[in-house]
Amino acid sequence: LCPCLIYGAYIFLPFDAPLLPTVSARLVYTLRCATFATFPIVLGMIVSGISRLCSSALEPFGELHREVEIHRTYVSQSVHLFILYFFNMAVLATYLPQELLKLIPLLTGLFAISRLIFWMSYAIGRSFRAFGFSMTFLPLLAMLLWNLYGMFVLEPENLLS
Repeated sequence: LCPCLIYGAYIFLPFDAPLLPTVSARLVYTLRCATFATFPIVLGMIVSGISRLCSSALEPFGELHREVEIHRTYVSQSVHLFILYFFNMAVLATYLPQELLKLIPLLTGLFAISRLIFWMSYAIGRSFRAFGFSMTFLPLLAMLLWNLYGMFVLEPENLLS
């Protein structure tokens, strides 16, 4: 499903990436796009804080309720996946040709939407969360494989430079 979503968005959405000739300009562009991927994490932190405040009003040192645990786990996992996502996007931006830089904001949007889907499905029940997690993890795995391919096959002479 993820390749179909990315391909459809790449073909049908009417925007192009700006001209980014240098590596530093590409990294700044990636950083700006990655800012939007933090939206689900910040929203999760807000909801987690509110649910913790509401649940611990009567027993501040009691056990966490299921609702609080769901939001806390979501935020923790999302931060870990975002770190992996961001570093892979930064490396990916250095290897992509100019005409494919449109993938950077598309992958960012996919990350944000898939984290929100994961959060909703995780709140419904733990058995439903695989779809949202796979929509986050499989594009991340594809980026990692492309980055390794680019580093070791396409440009092995520039590996450490």
